[in-house]
Parts: sequence; structure tokens; C-alpha cells
Amino acid sequence: MEPQLKHTVADGVATVVISNTAKRNAMTAAMWRALPALLDRLADDTGVRVLVLTGAGNTFCAGADILTLRDPHEDPREDPQRLAVRAEEALAAFPKPTLAAVRGYCVGGGCQLAAACDLRFAEEGSLFGVTPAKLGIVYPAASTARLVSLVGPATAKYLLFSAELIDTDHALRSGLLDEVVPRDQLGPRVAEFSRVLVSRSQLTQTAAKEFAAGRDDRGAYWRAAARDSDDPVEGVTAFLERREPHFTWTPRPGAVLRGTTGG
Repeated sequence: MEPQLKHTVADGVATVVISNTAKRNAMTAAMWRALPALLDRLADDTGVRVLVLTGAGNTFCAGADILTLRDPHEDPREDPQRLAVRAEEALAAFPKPTLAAVRGYCVGGGCQLAAACDLRFAEEGSLFGVTPAKLGIVYPAASTARLVSLVGPATAKYLLFSAELIDTDHALRSGLLDEVVPRDQLGPRVAEFSRVLVSRSQLTQTAAKEFAAGRDDRGAYWRAAARDSDDPVEGVTAFLERREPHFTWTPRPGAVLRGTTGG
């Protein structure tokens, strides 16, 4: 089957599947190139409240497909590493909550994509690594900064210096993971948590995502958005009435910053 990015949208959740099973879902140049455009479409879809990134079969993503990145048919002027960074930054800037659902190998470019998500859940037995030191490649500055922000400088150096793989226990302790799930339970757990995210206020989530990325200059905008929204009243009323809230705020086109790519 041709390497590709598949996606579905159901019940407010967009699921993007990295599919290149012959090579442990390694990302080809075409896949790196396609991801930002796909994310733009999903960001504009008002029916999408949450995005889940996962891999086909029993592997998340084993990195970049080195052979396709050196394909003579590819434009030699297009830096393969820049393609990966562009895709990573598009994922980090996605304006709605993102969750990486990891099984098996999450290595190299796969770990780069997982780190760009807001949250990471993994099945027991998964393995993680950042491996440019095995190839003599300089890991991009922006990707290094995001990794340091996520796991701290000591763990980032451990991963980058050694290119060793770490297990889920190590990844959870370091902050690379948010949850470790028993085998065969990743799908149900991700579906359950995605429903929780869909049920929460987009107003809160979107503002929090910008603030977490360092955009504290947007405070006035979000205070005004909260005043104009029914979500705060609905949330308090639902709490007092002991029922689930029904939040209705959605971002106006162009109102949410997509260039916000902080870790």
C-alpha cells in the first residue's frame, strides 16, 4: 500500500493515521509535505474539536524514510529536514487540542511529531528515541527547544547525545508521556479521553493553548472573548444544576493564532 496520511472525522474528533506499514510508518517526503495542508483543512473544520495522531498497525512512526528523502525525483533544492520541521510546527500550531496515541516505535521524526502534540498517551512496551546522532545529523534548533521544554535539558541531552531508545516508564518519568496504557487498551482510553476534551469549553482550551505557548500578549483578546461568550454562564449554571454543560463558543475565522508553536 502506498505510504500516506489517512484521516477520519467523527463525533468532534479528527484522527490522522500515519500509514507506511512496510517501513514501520516512516514518513516519506510526500507525507511530510502533505501534513501541513491536511492540518489547515482540519483546523478550519468547525466539526473538529480534537485531533488524534497515531500510526497504522502496531507502530506509531519509526522516523523519516531516508531512502525517499534522497529520491532523485525529489526537488534537490528542498531541504528534507526543513520539510519535517515545517510539518512539526504546523502540528504544534494546530489551534485545537492534539493527542499522540503511540504504539510500538516512536523514533526520530516520529518522536518529533509526538513532541509537537499537546498530549501523548502510549501503550505499554512502546519505545521512544531521538536518533540524529546515529546519522550524524544536526537536530533542528526549534525541535531541540521543543524537546527541552517538554522533558528538560538533562533528558533532552540524554536522548540527543546517546540516540538510545527509552521505554514507557522512563518516558513517563521524564514528562515525555502523559499516560501509559495497558496493552490493547490504548484505543478505548484515547476515545474516552477525546470525548472528555470534546465536552469541554473550546474557549478555555484555545486560550490556554495560546498562553501555554507564551502568547500572554493575548490576554485582553481572551478576556473580551469570555465576556462575549455564553460559556462562562453555561459552565456555572451547569455546575449549580449538577448537569453536564453544553458549551457553544467556537472561534471566529482568523481570530485564533496558528503561528503559535511553543512547546
